[in-house]
Amino acid sequence: MNLYGFSFSLIELIVFGILLTTFFYQLYFYTRYLNGVLRLRRKIKDGKVPFQAEQPPVSVIICSKDESENLRNFLPLVLEQDYPEFEVIVINDGSTDDTDELLRDLREKYPHLRTTFVPVGANNASTKKLGITLGIKASKHDYLLLTDADCVPEDKTWIARMMRNFTRETDFVLGYGAYFQKKGFLNHLITYDTLFIALQYLGMATARKPYMGVGRNLAYRKETFFAQKGFASTLHLSSGDDDLLVNKASNPWNTRIEIAADSITWSEPNKTFRGWFYQKERHLSVSPHYKVSSKFRLFLEPTSRGIFYLTLILALVFGNMITQIATGVIFLTRYLVQAIIINQSSKHFGGRRYISSLALFDVLLPLINLYIIIFGRKSTNRW
Repeated sequence: MNLYGFSFSLIELIVFGILLTTFFYQLYFYTRYLNGVLRLRRKIKDGKVPFQAEQPPVSVIICSKDESENLRNFLPLVLEQDYPEFEVIVINDGSTDDTDELLRDLREKYPHLRTTFVPVGANNASTKKLGITLGIKASKHDYLLLTDADCVPEDKTWIARMMRNFTRETDFVLGYGAYFQKKGFLNHLITYDTLFIALQYLGMATARKPYMGVGRNLAYRKETFFAQKGFASTLHLSSGDDDLLVNKASNPWNTRIEIAADSITWSEPNKTFRGWFYQKERHLSVSPHYKVSSKFRLFLEPTSRGIFYLTLILALVFGNMITQIATGVIFLTRYLVQAIIINQSSKHFGGRRYISSLALFDVLLPLINLYIIIFGRKSTNRW
């Protein structure tokens, strides 16, 4: 084929056609899903999102294992929330540090703090799931708000922000659990990965395709938990106390997200690549148990991204000048859309900017995930 004096081979046209196809899907993914937080923010600003005016009693559930230092630093900020009626239940999951002594001292100061424990010798693959179940059974209230011992709310309005989303039809409220920002390449990688995943599950929920939440910041009704028989179907798995429950029981109408900047919880990130790698292994190990529709959407995006980069390289290396220019325009267009959505969303949540690292992480993270899926160990370690 000839155009303005330039010849195009059949292979070149096929490569460029595939490049265009994946490019348009990537644009759709970013504008449809990852842009969900910014789109919802505009609706809230325009008064188009209804919130619950009542503030029903709520039970905050925290499972802790050898985290007395985190409890000492962060638990008071949970206990001092500005909310009319709530209890905080901390489950001691076989801690060998001074967790018991610390909780006993805190109970004297905070009468709405209650504690329980996982029995010694419990042999579940995930004693955390057992601990959460014990905490839920001990709870007094019909609404549950879960977080972790190493998490600290952004503000004293955290409970109020999450609870305002429980309209009559709502069973799940998904929040954002961020990581503290520190210096170094690993921290940049972790915070970007966490932000991307959050924008994905929050955005898909706004598009009425919810598939997961994170236990660092997640709320649901107690009756919903028991209607699903709790974690009975996943007790043999070492992870999945949060995402598998949401994936199983959420639907287009019963799930909402909270995106206010003061609704975030912050956690300490892993300080070593190995620790973060094992954490990702645990999270990815339960993804085969997602619904087929969820797995398909989660497979399609990184697959299209990989094909996009592969055909982009082939078009740049083997294409003629017109193909190369068009390929460059396609890459820059996608990068600009990606940078705007990612960085505006990160700014909204009080996060850092990603400029030069954006393209690197965009390529690196799917390769890490692929490596884990193919070669990662099937972790049987207890939580």
